[in-house]
Amino acid sequence: MNILLRQGRVIDPASGLDQVCDVAIAAGKVLAIGQAPSDFVPDHTIDASGCWVLPGLVDLAVRLREPGHEHEGMLQTEMQAAVAGGVTSLVCPPDTDPVLDEQGLVEMLKFRSKKLRKARLFPMGALTVGLKGEVLTEMAELTESGCVAFGQADVPMGSTQALQRALSYANTFGYAVWLRPQDKDLGKGVAASGALATRMGLTGVPVAAETIALHTIFELIRGSQTRVHLCRLSSAAGVELLRQAKAQGLNVTADVSIHSLLLTEDDIGFFDSSARLIPPLRQKRDRDALSAALADGTIDALVSDHTPVEEDAKVKPFAEAEAGASAVELLLSAAIHWSQTENVPLMRALQVVTSAPVGVLGTALGQQQTQIGCLSVGSLADLCVVDPQQSWRVEPAALHSQAKSTPFAGSTLPARVRHTVVDGKLVFSRS
Repeated sequence: MNILLRQGRVIDPASGLDQVCDVAIAAGKVLAIGQAPSDFVPDHTIDASGCWVLPGLVDLAVRLREPGHEHEGMLQTEMQAAVAGGVTSLVCPPDTDPVLDEQGLVEMLKFRSKKLRKARLFPMGALTVGLKGEVLTEMAELTESGCVAFGQADVPMGSTQALQRALSYANTFGYAVWLRPQDKDLGKGVAASGALATRMGLTGVPVAAETIALHTIFELIRGSQTRVHLCRLSSAAGVELLRQAKAQGLNVTADVSIHSLLLTEDDIGFFDSSARLIPPLRQKRDRDALSAALADGTIDALVSDHTPVEEDAKVKPFAEAEAGASAVELLLSAAIHWSQTENVPLMRALQVVTSAPVGVLGTALGQQQTQIGCLSVGSLADLCVVDPQQSWRVEPAALHSQAKSTPFAGSTLPARVRHTVVDGKLVFSRS
């Protein structure tokens, strides 16, 4: 299909492009930015005047809940939620049921997602069989199946020795390891340690649960080229350790979730289970440190940490409620809100959800590395058209995700996606 986007403000953080012009799409790629070729005949024309035309978002943490948790989300609903938020590429963690630790499971998931013709799916393989932290998976086979990295999702490794072995093996073959830094013994609480958790009678997760894990990871990769991505940092102390590690030349990247970036433990309110999250929401000083680190590049990417949870699992006492929130539809608006409230340049706010996540994925993307998360002639036609003037109220019932729980319920966020294009095909339009 040939598509012409007329007179939108085209913004591409990867190249720094920011101008009002047309975008012509043909054969699944961007044919022209500016003047379309004289022989170009569009099958579909979209008036983008007054709107932004952006590269499709790349979200590094989206649980699709298939296989095994279809009561909380299904590929069809969660992929639809993704494109409704302008997300055209996503990474799904391996904590499905069964776990993504076998080649056949990964191939089946990729096949099913491809048939939906929505967002591009990049699976993360399990680092250990069954995520049990003991036996390493067949990483070579999983890589052949399309896995872009290996991780434990939210399951800590059973021992430091097992982690050392996994990192050494990954380093030998050039695989990336994604880890959420959390000590297996200290990270069992339900809220951030502090006065609020104590007052509410909730078991706490101390900052040390994150910093001890970070110290361990950094010591294990010191002197090697092991590529480690740190998932969802949550503390000011963790940010400082990351800053030091990067200054020392360690091959590490990191992300932060929209929840930790914009919310604090105060948003738990009166035991609001929608704010029961992993990692737990921390204090304002932590949020401020995370914001500053994302702005200056210490933290590389912003993620939704989309984790659909069924209503029955949320309407429980806070400590018993299942952790997670539906968030993929909010990623772009959260980034824009962060830009506006923290005076972060718009280009940086867009970069952390487009080209920066592609940089984290790196060579694992193969030829797609230079063709997604950007908007240039010859790149894959994955993009979204956004109305920056249309603020919207987050109404859980209106979310496309099968699960509706979000701590942003009732909040007003800026910018709304009007159209999403993936592989040159219009996959979402908002009436």
